[in-house]
Amino acid sequence: MSTTTVSNAGKIEVDIEAAEAATEFVTFSIAGQLFGIHVLKVQDVLGSMKTTPVPLAPPEIAGSLNLRGRIVTAIDVRLRLGLPPHDSKKASMAIVVEHDHELYSLLVDQVGEVLALAPDGFERNPPTLDPRFRDYSDGIYRLDKQLLVVLSVERLLDYGRVAA
Repeated sequence: MSTTTVSNAGKIEVDIEAAEAATEFVTFSIAGQLFGIHVLKVQDVLGSMKTTPVPLAPPEIAGSLNLRGRIVTAIDVRLRLGLPPHDSKKASMAIVVEHDHELYSLLVDQVGEVLALAPDGFERNPPTLDPRFRDYSDGIYRLDKQLLVVLSVERLLDYGRVAA
């Protein structure tokens, strides 16, 4: 993370090397668990939108929606991770990502903030991480009071691979 200091002259100095080395993640929560996606993968963040069901699609395909004239496939990340369905009474949010030149809307419980995290805090998936998360995760960050699971957009949206 960047280090900001105030010099004797009152000028604010920023450790540019540390700031450039940090990786930024858009954070979101699902079922109380904190997740993150690399900020460069995110195209947009949306509130709840009406989706049109897609016949014969896998259960985690929530439908499709029209986003500024483009058809976007909506993925229920809860179901993709093997978690119980979202309570329809609670509003959900969506993170729009691009994968293989197509837009996808990842439905999540709540979108958080953008965190800049130092690469030296990144860890491989521990063996104790829930296998449902491990299949789609690049690794983790241990934050003050919670674990940030970094999701791989590529693996999350790869319907050709078989999850272990």
